[in-house]
Amino acid sequence: MTDDDMRQAVPAMGPMVERTYGPVDLSREPIFAGGFINFGYWRDIDLDHPVGEPERVRSQEDLYRHVLDSLTAAELPEHPRILDVGCGLGMGCAVALREYGPAAVTGMDIHPDQLERARDAQAGLLAADGERLRFVRGAAERMPMTDGEFDALISVEAAQHFPDLDAFAAEAARVLRPGGRVAVTSFFTVDDAPGRTEEPARLLETYANGLDIARPVQALADAFTAAGLKRVRVESIGPDVWPGWDRWLAQWWAPGTWPRNFLRAYEDHVLDYYVVTATRPV
Repeated sequence: MTDDDMRQAVPAMGPMVERTYGPVDLSREPIFAGGFINFGYWRDIDLDHPVGEPERVRSQEDLYRHVLDSLTAAELPEHPRILDVGCGLGMGCAVALREYGPAAVTGMDIHPDQLERARDAQAGLLAADGERLRFVRGAAERMPMTDGEFDALISVEAAQHFPDLDAFAAEAARVLRPGGRVAVTSFFTVDDAPGRTEEPARLLETYANGLDIARPVQALADAFTAAGLKRVRVESIGPDVWPGWDRWLAQWWAPGTWPRNFLRAYEDHVLDYYVVTATRPV
């Protein structure tokens, strides 16, 4: 496939996704220390003490570990082939490669700027272990992968941007081999009560400007089921995400400013943070 073919094959990004992960480069923001771009999993971090960059980086690594642990608990090969959808700078790919003994890790992202940054950030790993690590451009709804290519698929805090969860689920089912597992972690509305999907835009700028899409978590679970995946499980991890994220944000934003409204949205039962897992049947 030529570069022109690839550009035509990848669906267009939303304007805010293109800007945020392109010229804005969210990974440079101090709140996303270490090159990760996620809210973090803070269960093993003492929030009663000052939270610095080491704790922040650990929280982001721990979110990947929690997702990867949800896969390794399943019946996967000892050395699985892993696809990371929405890989950003490949920091999670590096965690998987260092700590989980995969046969190979593929990082996929829709944004060419992110892939360029990923290859720069992981230059050492690519040089030392390029046979097991690669980065490719592709969209969650149209993956440039062969059928049954992977044992496991993860996506960490990217699904809130995916415009079509049904298409993503169908692609996840297609690229997984029989018995393969998918694990997605992100934030969703808690249900589809009347007016629920409009509430986040009143609280949070990222929903008001279209960067994030408000949908109930059940929409992803239902999409996995419709795609033929089984053992679909939804786990709330909000208690281990939102208080730590808010504690970290407090260094830059005062209570009542929109970034601090993530915790408010959780406490008001508007949003929560979830891990959704499923299996392609044998």
